[in-house]
Amino acid sequence: MNKVLAKFGPFFGLLFVIILFTILCPPQFNSFYNVKTILTQSVIVGIAAFGMTMIIISGGIDLSVGSQIALGTVVIATVMNLGAGPEASSVGGMLPLVAALAAIAACALCGLIIGSFIARFTIVPFIVTLGMMQIARGTAKWIGKEQTISTPPNWLQDLMLLDPEPSWLIFAPGVWITILLFVVLAVILKYTVFGRHIFAIGSNELTARLCGIKVNLNKALIYTVSALFTGIASVMQYSNLTVGDPTAANGMELDIIAAVVIGGGSLSGGEGSALGSIIGALIMAVLRNGCNMLGLPNYVQEIIIGFIIVGAVLIDRLKHRINA
Repeated sequence: MNKVLAKFGPFFGLLFVIILFTILCPPQFNSFYNVKTILTQSVIVGIAAFGMTMIIISGGIDLSVGSQIALGTVVIATVMNLGAGPEASSVGGMLPLVAALAAIAACALCGLIIGSFIARFTIVPFIVTLGMMQIARGTAKWIGKEQTISTPPNWLQDLMLLDPEPSWLIFAPGVWITILLFVVLAVILKYTVFGRHIFAIGSNELTARLCGIKVNLNKALIYTVSALFTGIASVMQYSNLTVGDPTAANGMELDIIAAVVIGGGSLSGGEGSALGSIIGALIMAVLRNGCNMLGLPNYVQEIIIGFIIVGAVLIDRLKHRINA
């Protein structure tokens, strides 16, 4: 019974909130359009949660992902304006792709710095990522001169459209990209040596060292690869906002960490999965969507999500005590 709950607990949680809001909300909650809305709303948190999953499995934490996402949106807008100028009526071709790659590279650099510091100087991830949170946010404000940066229309802004073109896509391109990244992470965690090292380091770092695993190198790699996911999430955030915003994603790191924890990731390390994290992101999206339909204010949503996070951590602790 415990194994069933451990394996399917996040899925039961998602089923519970769907049934709950189906009963409480108007019929529009179950409409196909609203399903598309929920899936699209879960894209940014879901993609960033994929990266956070790797970090949490390895026993770490990253508090800077929200700031990295803001930095990514500003980098995209800056590159776009460098190439086309704000006076351009629209931008096509390769420039938006170059801007997106620049944002992903900027986030990857943040991840490399974080991982290198943690590994080289044995500083706890909480402190290093707290520092990077301030550095990335400050850099974003410096580049953007503390203002949002407008850009000409371009195809990156279509990635989060609820009614995509061409219409046969049905869902926003961002949803399909999320599914693709889900497969990538699932393969990394289950079928690669790197994935096995992540679990080994999170389960027992000392034993992993004694087994010959290059812990420091793997830690730097984990934070860098995680930041690549964050960079892609920043592209989706830019698509959502259609501008570069240095104040974007403020506090989103808590939603991202919550999605991983609700999805079965253990803050003690050694546990977590791509499937659990995307289910966690969907639970968060359903909660926010349902609360909005019920007309509940934001603070009520935050209180509910806070209780769910504490409950998920409590269940994780109880699970470890039972298994001990």
